Amino acid sequence: MIIELGHYALVLALATAIIQAALPVLGVRRGDRSLMDLASSAAIVSFLLVFFSFAVLTFAYVTSDFSVRNVWENSHSLKPLIYKVSGVWGNHEGSMLLWLLILVFFSMLVASFGRNLPDTLKANVLAVQAWISTAFTLFILLTSNPFARLVPAPGEGRDLNPVLQDIGLAIHPPLLYLGYVGFSVCFSFAIAALIEGRIDAAWARWVRPWTLAAWTALTAGIAMGSYWAYYELGWGGWWFWDPVENASFMPWLAGTALLHSALVMEKREALKIWTVLLAILTFSLSLLGTFLVRSGVLTSVHAFATDPTRGVFILAILVLFIGGAFALFALRASHLKAGGLFAPISREGALVLNNLILTTATATVLTGTLYPLVLEALTGDKISVGAPFFNITFGLLMLPLLFAVPFGPLLAWKRGDLAGAGQRLFAATAAGLLVAAVLYHAKNGGPILAPLGIGLGAYLILGAVTDLMLRSGIGKVAGRVAARRLAGLPRSAFGTALAHIGLGVTLIGIVAVTAYETETVVEMKPGMLAEAGGGYTLRFDGMREGRGPNYTEDSGHFTVSQGGVKVTEIWSSKRLYSARRMPTTEAGIRTFGLSQLYVSLGDEMAGGGIVVRIWWKPLILCIWGGALFMMTGGIVSLSDRRLRVGTPSRARKAPPLAVGAAE
Repeated sequence: MIIELGHYALVLALATAIIQAALPVLGVRRGDRSLMDLASSAAIVSFLLVFFSFAVLTFAYVTSDFSVRNVWENSHSLKPLIYKVSGVWGNHEGSMLLWLLILVFFSMLVASFGRNLPDTLKANVLAVQAWISTAFTLFILLTSNPFARLVPAPGEGRDLNPVLQDIGLAIHPPLLYLGYVGFSVCFSFAIAALIEGRIDAAWARWVRPWTLAAWTALTAGIAMGSYWAYYELGWGGWWFWDPVENASFMPWLAGTALLHSALVMEKREALKIWTVLLAILTFSLSLLGTFLVRSGVLTSVHAFATDPTRGVFILAILVLFIGGAFALFALRASHLKAGGLFAPISREGALVLNNLILTTATATVLTGTLYPLVLEALTGDKISVGAPFFNITFGLLMLPLLFAVPFGPLLAWKRGDLAGAGQRLFAATAAGLLVAAVLYHAKNGGPILAPLGIGLGAYLILGAVTDLMLRSGIGKVAGRVAARRLAGLPRSAFGTALAHIGLGVTLIGIVAVTAYETETVVEMKPGMLAEAGGGYTLRFDGMREGRGPNYTEDSGHFTVSQGGVKVTEIWSSKRLYSARRMPTTEAGIRTFGLSQLYVSLGDEMAGGGIVVRIWWKPLILCIWGGALFMMTGGIVSLSDRRLRVGTPSRARKAPPLAVGAAE
């Protein structure tokens, strides 16, 4: 009975979303405050209903209720509890319910914390959110019902895809969806502003915290997904330019541009039309990612559904919202007041350059991702656009942006001094070149671009530190005064510096592992030695059988030594999950500082040996460490009171003075 209650709650959520989508808009047109206030109440009720529905599905997974088709297809009674819970969103139907839950969660947050918003804007924003939730609730109920029953109920489930039974995949989808769906609030603000025909600095101040929250979550989701693929799939790579990876990367690029554009609009009331367009584009790319993953047009370890009926439904949602949003933009953009003017050499100019490069990079990734699909649909020819295309085009586009990043915070608003900013960055530039020269000498030559790339990363890090030093007067005033000034800087300044430092750290990791990693593929028998890179030697000690809660495994034991001295041990294994009869590879990884030794088992050979792949990956942890810096920067910026509050609350009417108080 409880399963049916979860289904009915979803139906009631649909009815509530329809009310939220229609009546507040009517209230705005009539100037009816009671109808506009209905949007907040409906948003909270929708969240409670969807949350109850999601909780019911989770209960079915935890109790192994195999009368529910979704549970039978994606769970098993022997599966560990954590993977029973994560199995709720480890499939198409459950992940769509999570998508909807996060959508109505953001609507509830706008309703609860948007007290400073004008009544008409708040009503329109919540109505647009309800339009989206109505469409996706219909999609779930009509094509992806997670509560469908099986009669009679099977005695055991088919288990979750083994590669998804990992803590990384328990965390990755919720973070990714928080980013994807978080941009829906920016989209709703943009549509509401176009409906009202009023966009100003206050609008940008309201939008920027939502953009920052979504961007931070999406950064975390992409980084977690990258690390999961690195250690779980046994392939030794951290990014493959897989179309589904690109589907999450494109909203991140557009969201980064939106974040900087909203800053210009808030500070200078410039780039108004462009900021609204970016808000629409960013969420449109999120919807496109949803379509790519669930339409069946892609085959990927990340993809969920292959049912073309669902793909057509999502395509209709894309056409409705993306097409409708751009049509409204085309209709209303010419009536919007243009923003303020500024010189090309200024902080605004630097942020415009940032936007141009990021949007061009987004377009490049979009072209490389969709072109093979479009060509196959039109001609039947199959081609593959792989890593070489993306590495060359994307890398060349990013290069000028990386050089320009430290200049932006050092330029004045409206009109800046490029030569002066260059002088202030002299120490950071010299240090970056010194790092490149030392590395080139240490490596006895080799590819010149690798030391320059790592030097560029150091320049980005030191450029961000330079901005904080100049703001606080370090080196120019007494240490106590500088410390007080540094502590008094707004948190958003520290957030920006941390994000830029993270970019530099990630760049160092990417360049180092790309240029200097070593790979050894060798057949090994017990007692054999192999050079592992980084000055380490690997000895294969033999295999051992083992058993987990729902799998069996063969594990290889390796001893790692350096200079003849034992340093550590590594276990690498191959698992077979009994329910699905599906094998997986569990790589053995040991960390040495910021570098890692990575061991993956291959096929067993006829002579009793086994194929072993060994990678030495220098500074690879910088890739995800940089993402951690970026996420921390986003969180620190969000904690800035100016971003949390957005705009001052409506002033309360002062109480009348008591008689004689003014005397």
